[in-house]
Amino acid sequence: MILGANKIEEKEQIVMEALKKAGKPMRPGDVAKTLGLAKDEISKILKSLKKKGKVISPKRCFWAPAK
Repeated sequence: MILGANKIEEKEQIVMEALKKAGKPMRPGDVAKTLGLAKDEISKILKSLKKKGKVISPKRCFWAPAK
């Protein structure tokens, strides 16, 4: 299986949906538990989403969708 841009974008979309569904800021570990993915992987995805301006960190170690 080749990990291309589409796979990464799919995971970013899944993480965004989980954050929106939660309705409150979440820790990477909580997102990982919810989605059944590794915490390290979620952290990388959140970092990528932050660069794109799609998520914000309203307080340390918590993430939420950007408004």
